[in-house]
Amino acid sequence: MSDWISLAASQSYPAGTLYVVATPIGNVADLSLRALHVLGLADAVACEDTRITGQLLSRVGLQRPLMAVHEHNEREAAVRIAERLAAGERIAYVSDAGTPGISDPGARLVEAVRAAGHPVVPLPGPSAAVAALSVAGDLLEAGAGRFTFAGFLPPKPKARAEVIARLAALDHAWVCYEAPHRIADTLAALAAGLPAERRLLVGRELTKLFEEIAVLPVAQAPAWLAADPNRGKGEFVLVVEGAGSAIVDGLPDAEAQRVLSLLLAELPAKRAAKLAAAITGADTGALYRLALAQRAGDADD
Repeated sequence: MSDWISLAASQSYPAGTLYVVATPIGNVADLSLRALHVLGLADAVACEDTRITGQLLSRVGLQRPLMAVHEHNEREAAVRIAERLAAGERIAYVSDAGTPGISDPGARLVEAVRAAGHPVVPLPGPSAAVAALSVAGDLLEAGAGRFTFAGFLPPKPKARAEVIARLAALDHAWVCYEAPHRIADTLAALAAGLPAERRLLVGRELTKLFEEIAVLPVAQAPAWLAADPNRGKGEFVLVVEGAGSAIVDGLPDAEAQRVLSLLLAELPAKRAAKLAAAITGADTGALYRLALAQRAGDADD
């Protein structure tokens, strides 16, 4: 073990640098040796919640000055951090769990520090989305390893249904996060908005004591959740199977696709598909699925 620690310490960690450090999503043993070394080396640790980070540091035998940097003060805190970096300090930034900036604060801080001319160094590590995808099997493989990260779905029913409709047209898997108080509504929305046989991976409390991973048809997900009260507890990652060849095999011809693209520049997807079908004679449903896929692809860009 000491050799590994020495290896981490032998690398260069320049002063005046912001280190973006991934921390465990549950199991403290997932904290990397490099992250451990940098957290101990830092002049201060900027964090989403000082209580949570304080507990983490205490568990690994570290005690460092803490600075609160969360979604409500990120811009203002970034100015203070840039000033400390200019004075030659090393600052580590962590979110409550996982990789900062991935559905967590951090992006604004990184942008502000870089704009001020200071280097930003990532220390990779735990990510709930990547952990779930690594055990998704052919839910991921069906899209040749591609996936779309959707973060948290909208909490309001109408907006959530619209996002699910767009994501449903993707030919590859997509992954999202969900909180315990919304998981029942989200699984019901997925069951209502996706083909019944579309497969879903539900990852609950990944890396923690009560970790649970289930792969099942999306239509069965609400009943699976309701079957055990404990299944509604914890943090969730959902991996949804892509449409695969269901869209590719039914693509309209090139002329219909051209007309659809022109109409999509001015009209909602449903209206554009209906008019394109009337003009070209192509199937309305196929055009609508293609329109949703194009809109989802535009959102990814």
